[in-house]
Amino acid sequence: MKKYNFLTFILLGITLIGCNGAKKGENSLFNIDDSAFPAHFTSKEAVSFNISNPNSKEIDSIAYFVNDKKVGSTKGTEKFKFELKDQKLGYQYLKATIYFGSDSSDATKRIELVSNVEPKALKFKIVNTYPHDTKSFTEGLEFHDGVLYESTGQKGDSYIREIDYKTGKVLKQVDLDQKYFGEGITFINGKLFQLSWQEKTGFIYDAKTLKLEKTFKYDKEIEGWGMTNDGKYIYQSDGTEKIWKVDPADQKHIDYINVYSGNSKIKAINELELINGKFYANVFQKDAIAIIDPNSGAVEGILNMAELRKQLKFAEPDVLNGIAYNPATKTIFVTGKYWDKMFEITVSE
Repeated sequence: MKKYNFLTFILLGITLIGCNGAKKGENSLFNIDDSAFPAHFTSKEAVSFNISNPNSKEIDSIAYFVNDKKVGSTKGTEKFKFELKDQKLGYQYLKATIYFGSDSSDATKRIELVSNVEPKALKFKIVNTYPHDTKSFTEGLEFHDGVLYESTGQKGDSYIREIDYKTGKVLKQVDLDQKYFGEGITFINGKLFQLSWQEKTGFIYDAKTLKLEKTFKYDKEIEGWGMTNDGKYIYQSDGTEKIWKVDPADQKHIDYINVYSGNSKIKAINELELINGKFYANVFQKDAIAIIDPNSGAVEGILNMAELRKQLKFAEPDVLNGIAYNPATKTIFVTGKYWDKMFEITVSE
């Protein structure tokens, strides 16, 4: 078994996807011939559009589309090849519009583009341990201007806290209305953004005062999980393999990536932190952190955090969740829901 498969099992305990899920053509006149397709494609490969023409129609031309974007055309039955290097990971929807006589017909297929990156097993070192409130159902963790902020979930017990992380003392707290289940947070453009889980509602606060300035509705039918930002855009997880790119000005979801480790789609991406140009992501119910290329969605590294549980005194600690990078110390802070400790760590290969 390849190393990346072993690491993926640590990360998820997932089941590998075994087929490309190709669809049959939408009509009986033409089909995209997938007999030579591999089970999965990678970005280093190209897909060849070979059109099956069982009724021997005289073809004038063919237009080719990938994910509804036209990528080329040919005369007659000329072969067409499309390089996959610039496509995002995940399913790619192929379409050929075949023109014959005064008519046209579409043939479609679906292929899956997976990662060819072998994730590295990363190591961490605990440099400090701090107290963490065992009543905090941690959803988001972030440093802003040298101060640590935490958001929590559970209806009736969701809040944002400003914390003295060395002592665990709460400096300021803002409670959510009891109808909301709080989720991730991020600071950008002088504002603090917060998500709710299934209520499809977000909140914008003044970063200095934590005064609520605005609520907004998600423009996609998704859940709210984790958040981070790169200074220009917000990145949001929704409990699937997707990480969404969001415009903070109007809160619109404008793009997304799919997270893959090798051939495996990594679902349940939770809390996010952007550290040195890479996403660090908790995966729900797993004692592991995935390090993700924000452009491709490929998992490049995995941190197995299972040993942290051995240092907890709380009888029934919940899942690992909460990642915050402190730029002042260049260290990472991690904790979990209801954990009695928060750990300051450094990471190395």
